[in-house]
Amino acid sequence: MFTTTPAASELQAPTPSSSLLVILPAYNEEAHVGGVVRSVLAALPGADVLVVDDGSSDRTSEEARAAGARVASLPVNLGYGGALQTGYKYAVRHGYDVVAQIDADGQHCAADLPRLLTRLEDSENDVVIGSRFLDRDGHYTPSKARKLGMSLFARLVTVTTRSHVTDSTSGLQVIRGSVARFFCSNVYPQDYPDADILILLHRSGFRVTEVPVRMELPPDRGTLHRGHRSLYYSYKMFLSIFVTLLRRGRK
Repeated sequence: MFTTTPAASELQAPTPSSSLLVILPAYNEEAHVGGVVRSVLAALPGADVLVVDDGSSDRTSEEARAAGARVASLPVNLGYGGALQTGYKYAVRHGYDVVAQIDADGQHCAADLPRLLTRLEDSENDVVIGSRFLDRDGHYTPSKARKLGMSLFARLVTVTTRSHVTDSTSGLQVIRGSVARFFCSNVYPQDYPDADILILLHRSGFRVTEVPVRMELPPDRGTLHRGHRSLYYSYKMFLSIFVTLLRRGRK
């Protein structure tokens, strides 16, 4: 069983029209969310799209609906992880076999999603992550401080899982329904599910791989991971990793 995250009536939506749900967590993204929804529907015309409006104060919900998405409007801001978990609970309740996620700020290219899905279908992996660093073409150049932090956490995941990980903070992923069910439990963090979740997936027996993708926006324009620029994020992530290492794996 899983607990219920507060959300609007959209959580009781009609029967799914697809076996694939694409989740867009969104907070004050009225300028970008409509374009991302349309690009997802163009790349995956058979998919259902759910925008989880994480307590926005702007027209995020209206723009998402106008673009063709279903919308779950949270009454308060739960944070990135809370918004994603709302989407996972929706997916589990409505029986989706595969769940994809993409940030609503437009930083990722929705046209990459079919490649991630193909990799998931053609392998025994449970999670496929779109990595901005795997092909090492230099198209994504974060600030030195941000790059240091991202490299450090990717290294921690690599050492802990004994599996090479290049992008532990990617917002572009596809997962099997079994992983979505796992994410509906209280192991999933409310704020930033990044390196700690990858470690927990490994310790729980799930298989994770990466495929190279490109970043659409300059690295500092995205809004969802603003906390990654702060010492607070680093502190929280180190603490979460430490707690994760103390947990017993579960599946």
